[in-house]
Amino acid sequence: MPDPKVVLVTGASRGIGIAVVRRLLTQGCRLAIAARSRQSFAAALKAVKPADPSILVLTGDVARPEDCRRWVKETVARFGRLDALVNNAGILAPLARLAEAEPEAWQYNLAVNLMGPFHLAQAAIPHLRSSRGRMVNVSSGAAVKAIQGWSAYCVAKAGLTHLTHLLAAEEQDITTVAVRPGVVDTDMQALIRAEGAKAMTPERRAYFQDLKDSGQLLDPMVPAAKIAWLALQAPPSLSGAFLDYDDPRIGNEKTRL
Repeated sequence: MPDPKVVLVTGASRGIGIAVVRRLLTQGCRLAIAARSRQSFAAALKAVKPADPSILVLTGDVARPEDCRRWVKETVARFGRLDALVNNAGILAPLARLAEAEPEAWQYNLAVNLMGPFHLAQAAIPHLRSSRGRMVNVSSGAAVKAIQGWSAYCVAKAGLTHLTHLLAAEEQDITTVAVRPGVVDTDMQALIRAEGAKAMTPERRAYFQDLKDSGQLLDPMVPAAKIAWLALQAPPSLSGAFLDYDDPRIGNEKTRL
């Protein structure tokens, strides 16, 4: 039997992150799960059995370089290797047009959504080279679409997607992909409905409200299943790709060849 894969997942206490964790557990993985505090893990950890020796709980702020480096170091110290990194942690705020945005809030958004994955990637690269591992960056359709009121988020996700292209070019032994997870029923969508009116066009805000009212938001487990597959099985031929969650190449047996 091959050794279980070791995967580090950020933003792992809720939404897509905890769904990815649950999916990976069904695959027998050893997991390092990271979020801001143990309190944020409270409900999620009940579902994933925190006493399980295959789970390492990590706390800290992905915006802090020292926390990113520590997470990778503690993961390798605990499990002896690292096979995949899932950069899932992300924030939408500030919901503000660029002209009115607070520079500090804008900077923090980039620190979480772009610089956090940079620091994690930099720390993880030596270990992922050794394991010929994978990196999955959870991006967004906002990476290629300008949405009024989402200035920091759009720019950060565009940067994350291009970081994926760059890593694929520079790190031939690591398979790196970016994923657009779709419009998912998470706390981020709740924030859009609650505060979007102050920065978004009425039409755009109504669009997101209608998705919720009509039951069209995706369950987090839908993109999570695809992200988990990529973390464990994405072939080198996909390295550098920006994939929609429903791309037929994800989970397709022929893609592995």
